[in-house]
Amino acid sequence: MITENYVTFFKALEKNNHKEWFHANKQAYEQDVKQPFLDLLEALLPDLLSLDEAISGNSKEALFRINRDIRFSKDKTPYHTLMKASLAPGGKKSNLPGFYLGISAYSIHVGGGMLQLKTPALKAIRAAIADRTETFLTVVTADPFVNKFGELKGESAKRIDKEFRVTLEKTPLIALKQFYAMSEFPLEPYLNSNQIQTMILDCFKAIHPLNQFLKSALQ
Repeated sequence: MITENYVTFFKALEKNNHKEWFHANKQAYEQDVKQPFLDLLEALLPDLLSLDEAISGNSKEALFRINRDIRFSKDKTPYHTLMKASLAPGGKKSNLPGFYLGISAYSIHVGGGMLQLKTPALKAIRAAIADRTETFLTVVTADPFVNKFGELKGESAKRIDKEFRVTLEKTPLIALKQFYAMSEFPLEPYLNSNQIQTMILDCFKAIHPLNQFLKSALQ
């Protein structure tokens, strides 16, 4: 369960984002932050596996490290100020669509789809949208999807292959370079409550048809 201690830790980390402070407070991190977040993932997994049995059933495989990769960043603070996970086939490094969860001191970020697409996968998804345009549009305009996420997100390409230009006239979404959805909810109403699990799962269920469409395009 996510509690006030989770919030307290991250608010303090925002003000003390350096190794000395983190190491001095690592026990609080393990007890009040990492373990509750893993417990939440474990609680979500049975329902997610019923949606997609290919998802990794190991919550630790889904968990991103709290350490930031600062090698190429101007921001040299060493730690993320939220916990995050990607629940997908093969874990967080999967090349298949999955579900995303991030929780900071203030917000819950819930989403899914695909962000990192190599050229062959991108072409395969665009081909699927061209072949099954109406099915795709039904997925991204369904009431549960729109109610939870609004619209499909991603950066649009300035140019697109000729073979997809007819479909482009039907929907500009075929020009996207990523295909994902994301919503943000305040954390405070869900502190000390199992309702956080229900809310997150409802969002995951709403994005599941998109994941299934993307997955079928890549097979």
